[in-house]
Amino acid sequence: MNVLGFSGLDTSVQFKRSWFPSLSEREYRIVQGLDSAAAFVRDGRVEFAAAEERFSRCKGTGAFPIGAMRAALADCGCAEADVDVVAHGFDYAPLQSQFLGDPYTRAQYAQVYDPEVQLGLLKRQLADIDWRGKFVAVPHHVAHGASAFFQSGMGESLVLVTDGAGEMDSLTVFAASGVELEPIATVSAFHSLGTLYGVFTLYLGFEFNADEYKVMGLAPYGDARRHFAGMMDLVHLREDGTYVIPVFGENKTLEERETHRGVLRALESRFGPARAPGAEIEQRHKDIAAALQLVLQHVQLHVLRHFRRQTGLTNLCLAGGVALNCTANGVIKRSRLFRDVFVQPAAGDDGTALGAALYVERRESPPPRPIRLGLPCWGPSFSTEQARCAVEMRGDCRAVHYDSFSQLCEEAARRLAAGQIIGWFQGAMEFGPRALGHRSILADPRVPDMRTRVNMLVKLREGFRPFAPAVTAEGAATYFDVAPGDEATFAHMLFVMPVRPPYRAALPAVTHVDGSARLQTVARELDERFWLLLTEFERQTGVPILLNTSFNVRGQPIVCTPEEAIETFLRARLDALIIEDLLVTAAPSGAPPAEEIR
Repeated sequence: MNVLGFSGLDTSVQFKRSWFPSLSEREYRIVQGLDSAAAFVRDGRVEFAAAEERFSRCKGTGAFPIGAMRAALADCGCAEADVDVVAHGFDYAPLQSQFLGDPYTRAQYAQVYDPEVQLGLLKRQLADIDWRGKFVAVPHHVAHGASAFFQSGMGESLVLVTDGAGEMDSLTVFAASGVELEPIATVSAFHSLGTLYGVFTLYLGFEFNADEYKVMGLAPYGDARRHFAGMMDLVHLREDGTYVIPVFGENKTLEERETHRGVLRALESRFGPARAPGAEIEQRHKDIAAALQLVLQHVQLHVLRHFRRQTGLTNLCLAGGVALNCTANGVIKRSRLFRDVFVQPAAGDDGTALGAALYVERRESPPPRPIRLGLPCWGPSFSTEQARCAVEMRGDCRAVHYDSFSQLCEEAARRLAAGQIIGWFQGAMEFGPRALGHRSILADPRVPDMRTRVNMLVKLREGFRPFAPAVTAEGAATYFDVAPGDEATFAHMLFVMPVRPPYRAALPAVTHVDGSARLQTVARELDERFWLLLTEFERQTGVPILLNTSFNVRGQPIVCTPEEAIETFLRARLDALIIEDLLVTAAPSGAPPAEEIR
């Protein structure tokens, strides 16, 4: 069975602009349906998944993911006519009557949410498919839940989906077993914890639906005690394990509901003036970020404790945009409420493309046994020859080919140990926002000023932003607070865990101010090439750890192709770039065109 899944709502931003032409660009991001993507599932296996931004080069786009769809079909060798089902990660049709109350919501349903809008786009873009009975709309939170549970390897699990909004809900708790996802509790979109975090992201001068991770990174610099009580007043916990957030009632008009200006006024009355974008970050802002993060964690644990007791389920799957909050995930993991915790690596809305496809496919053809996800490297891959051709098209770089990958690793590790910053481009592109060693920028974590160098000179971003350590699975428990045997849980860089005290000073570039790190473990059986590099770096330095960050600069999606990797390598002024078996360096001024040297 060939199932093509997709996410996003192509007309969402366009519709908002037509009704509210005078909003700020920041306010146009307060919509449903960003982070569009496509995924392809065939006969029980995920064969392709990628976000549209990697093809359109527009970060976080919600545009119809035709680039990702065409890449999926080409990569999997599937003709349009051979697609059995196309599944979308939204289903508003059962809720149509709730949009008939006023002209705005009626028009919004007709132009954005109606599944017929998506079917019309599909028919125009994929004209060779016979569409009779082939389009399936999957409820948003069901798609999120399926994306996690069906990749977790678990036979049964509690599944928590928390995001800004999915159709009419912002939180759903499922009891999952086999191929069934039974919803047992919801919180409406009006009381969205994810949206509250997003509105505070706006208040702190960052971008809604984009920069929430910056607030998470800022939080450890603050004192949560200064504002925790006042912020916790915004959320009312209920005995049934849910909550309400009455402050959203401050949005009195349609425009306020679409911009959250009413809530922002309420926050300013409680916590002082909002920070203007680009303004200096004060200690007050750090304290507010810290309190917000603590409130998020407190509310999530309130939900999970209740439904752990109610269901007796000992496994947990997390999905939805809030599941990308690695600090909260780490708190949940360390709470020991659950025996096993799995977070879907593309937990945001891009992951619903995968979830929608898996949900349809699993119900038709359930697998004989659950299998745990290894690495979500389902995007395009490129050969050494393709990389060589990309280098030869330019005159500002040159490449050296290595017949022995071990020798290439030795040279890469030598450069890293000498303080160089390198691009690392190997195999198929990762799905989700984390670079896991296929589209990465790497550096030595032992160098005291390396975080500042990478933030300021390479990534062109705020200096407070932390970087992740990639460590061999064998070395993880030595350096980090990880139980031996549990290393695989941290393969996707989705949990913040403590660095063991003896090593915090020795790893200054990846140890955050509170002694934690967003950990990635690397096992040889999942990613041999990255593991070999880490092992070689350990041989040369005694440390099996590298600083790992995504291969992009500020405002740019992670690179997809060799051409983009070379362009970003030169733009970011990295010291070297390794693409498959090539070592690429910038050509000296006036040098002859690039050539391959054995």
